[in-house]
Amino acid sequence: MPKEIKAYCPSCKKHTLHEVERVRKKKASEFKAGQRRFRRATSGYGGFPRPKYEGREKPTKRVPLRLRCLQCKKATTPKGIRAKKFELVEVQ
Repeated sequence: MPKEIKAYCPSCKKHTLHEVERVRKKKASEFKAGQRRFRRATSGYGGFPRPKYEGREKPTKRVPLRLRCLQCKKATTPKGIRAKKFELVEVQ
């Protein structure tokens, strides 16, 4: 995918040039309710409480993207695209 594309900016209310960046996952907080519940369930005697997932892996993963408007610098997050391999390239 190109590093810069022309897309609609809801802030500018027109199509402008956008910088495309891949969204990276931040480290999950240990204090969120779901993580506390998970830690409590997995602690102590008795092993892992949930069975391992036995299904096949999907052939493509959804790549989360962020489009940043080059005029107003506001970012929008469109629905990610599915791709086996994702790469940002510079287009001349």
